Amino acid sequence: MDKIEEATTREEEEGEEEQGEQETDVESKVEELKAELDAAIPPIVVPISDVSAQIPKFDLSEFPDSYKENSPKEKLVLENAENFRRQYVHLFRDRKPLFLNPLNECGIEKFVCTTMRPTLLKFKELYHWQGCAEFVSDYITMMPLDPPCDLPTTFYSPTTILKQQKGNCFDFSNLLCLFLLGAGYDAYVVSGYAIKEVCLYDESREICPLLKKKEEVKVEPPKPEPKKYAVRPPRDLRSKFIIKMEERRKKQEADEEEKQRIEEEEKIKEAEKPPPDPLYGLRVHSWIVVRGGKREVPEDFFIEPFTGVAYSPSSSKFLGIESVWNHLNYWANMQECSNGCKDLSFELTDTTKWEYMFIGSKEPGLEIPDLEDEIDDFDDLDEEGKDDEKHLDMPASWVKRIEISERDYDSRCPQGKKTILYKKAKLEKYAPYLLKEGLIERLTVFNNNELTDLQRVEERFANREDKLKQRKEEGGIITEEFVEGRPRSLCEHTFKAKSPNPESERVMIFYHSARVDGLSKREETPAEMKEYYENREDFLYFRHIIFGKRVKKLAPAVAEGPPRPILRISEYFHRNKDILANADIAERIFILSEDKIQLSFHRENENITMSTREFFKPPNAEEKTGNLQWTPDMTATFQIDTHASPSKHLAVYDQLVELIQLEQKSIQLVRASEEEVREILLDRQREEMAHELSISVYDTERNEKAKKHRKELEIQAQEEKLRRQEMEMDYLAPFLAQIGNPDKITKTQAFKLKEDCMADLKQRLIDKANLIQLRFEKETGELHRRQQDYQQKQVTMTKEDEEEYFNFCSEAMFRIHILELRLNRHKQMAPHKYMQLESRLRGDQRLSGFF
Repeated sequence: MDKIEEATTREEEEGEEEQGEQETDVESKVEELKAELDAAIPPIVVPISDVSAQIPKFDLSEFPDSYKENSPKEKLVLENAENFRRQYVHLFRDRKPLFLNPLNECGIEKFVCTTMRPTLLKFKELYHWQGCAEFVSDYITMMPLDPPCDLPTTFYSPTTILKQQKGNCFDFSNLLCLFLLGAGYDAYVVSGYAIKEVCLYDESREICPLLKKKEEVKVEPPKPEPKKYAVRPPRDLRSKFIIKMEERRKKQEADEEEKQRIEEEEKIKEAEKPPPDPLYGLRVHSWIVVRGGKREVPEDFFIEPFTGVAYSPSSSKFLGIESVWNHLNYWANMQECSNGCKDLSFELTDTTKWEYMFIGSKEPGLEIPDLEDEIDDFDDLDEEGKDDEKHLDMPASWVKRIEISERDYDSRCPQGKKTILYKKAKLEKYAPYLLKEGLIERLTVFNNNELTDLQRVEERFANREDKLKQRKEEGGIITEEFVEGRPRSLCEHTFKAKSPNPESERVMIFYHSARVDGLSKREETPAEMKEYYENREDFLYFRHIIFGKRVKKLAPAVAEGPPRPILRISEYFHRNKDILANADIAERIFILSEDKIQLSFHRENENITMSTREFFKPPNAEEKTGNLQWTPDMTATFQIDTHASPSKHLAVYDQLVELIQLEQKSIQLVRASEEEVREILLDRQREEMAHELSISVYDTERNEKAKKHRKELEIQAQEEKLRRQEMEMDYLAPFLAQIGNPDKITKTQAFKLKEDCMADLKQRLIDKANLIQLRFEKETGELHRRQQDYQQKQVTMTKEDEEEYFNFCSEAMFRIHILELRLNRHKQMAPHKYMQLESRLRGDQRLSGFF
């Protein structure tokens, strides 16, 4: 047996040795395989010194733990990303590495998808992609990649980027993408290549977006329907050969002009063409792709984060794509980019074109399954659920919640101002309330690329008390635009910068619906004034005044000279269909220089001319008390209807009297218009000197008056709260008030205060016990009464009455039980409260010296 055991033991030892040798061989083979893989697929090695030099020093105590360490799930994702990177490098050795797990501000590797946290802020402008793109491009200062052909080694969180207000293209794209995802867009961050001007945010060869003309949709007027009995046009008796030769000559001239124009444009383009870039196609850049489907987006498009401008995927500014990602997954591009991005397909579910990292993540597309597919999915629900559980999904974002205050959102640009240079233009942006005149945007347009030959200046304002919205100056002409709300409803004012005084060339446009007289436009020159009206009850729509030159007098000069003499006032009226055309005045002219009044009436549809009447004013026409000396030869009438009876002399006389009164009224209106122009100009001078800005009552940060009032109310409320607390805690206050609140308390007063305070507490405890006892007796008496009533009427009571009685008994017993517990508790606590008050009185500083 011993020999058998020894043999068995020897065999086992030999088996263990063989097994150990096999395991050693396997481990050695695995190590050899790893070495071969490392040699074939080398990892990305970043010098530690370079990385540490690129990471700014942050106070790590300011960041939460998610910034400074990785969770187990994040570590697993990083391992998966490293495996994905190795396979990618093995398959595409000639391509640059993917942007997968850069370092954050704390020096910790983080997967790029987890750096994105979709956010929807409270500002309504950020609900649309235009507002999001404009905000990001204005709020963040662009920092170029260094070197421009390599991916950045660091990738900060959006909260840090918003705090610093500066970042590279990847920071811009990440921040813009999370805003777009929060607003419901199907957006992705793109890592790829672009031209030099896009990567360096060089807009000097681009036209300013404010100068681009919107495409006007030409609507062809409807063709008139041919009439059955229309008159045939006359025959064209011209020579067809001559017409043909003339058309050929015009066409040749047009072709020659078009050829010259194209040649000039080509010369200009060649002169403005940027020099060749030695790094063309190698400059790394990041931007946004928005896929169609969600938020009524019809087709895919790009958004350049530096400018906030949308581009088509076929744009020549973007040269290639390496990868795209969002908060759900990461996709590597498998398509050829030799023709840029115009031939790329963004169907991310196509595995022949895009290689995704996470199998279990849902691709955000618009999918509408058929009914049969839904039934099949329902049958295989359990199996699919088991398969999904095996897949690695995306961990939660490690970024803190993104918040932007009202003041930061209003400031928009760093330090509240930003300047952008465009082709022959310079755009300056300012935050609201930054400048005292309320300027928020200034566009300066030049005639040359060197920005030295000034053409015009356009300024936009906000929050002005004078309601000024925009000012434009070009060629010495200033145009000011106002929003509604001014005292005289001025909408637009155009005048010469060298002659801003009254009685000079100017054009004023008004909000006619806000004026009583319906004035919509006033044009003025030193010699005339034109006024346009709308929707007047007297049907007046135009008044034209002609002025004469002032007569020079030798009288001493005064501040304001005599008014300009009026030579002629012409008034035009729309048709009043309530009266006859021959009696409806179309034109009324007061010729003051010749003492004449001319009337022209509307014409009927079948007439080709109109009736007229002319008056010659008598010498004493302006005298109010005098009688007019009138004779029939002082009027001349042309009546289109020869069969109508002529007007009587009395009617003509009354009309003359009325016209003379209307003439005086028109003169007063003209003088009132001149005075209104002077008042408007004086108001504008005072407003430009004051520069007052309006602050909303809802703006609690800038409204100093409301802020001061709010602070005063808070102080008063705090003082009242402290006073009430002191009154509630000071149990001697009511008894001290009875003796006049003396500064010093005598021994007799101290003993009396103690006795009164103790007696008062004792009485309140007794009163509370009596109150509880009274309620207890009341409830028991009512229950006893209902029980007696039930015993008397038990035989005749219905089932509903019995249920009501039992419910009442149950509730009454519950209340009685509560009152009994409350009374017992009060009896137990009363002595403790009494003794506690006595100890407090003995320890009170005001009474402790006497006890």
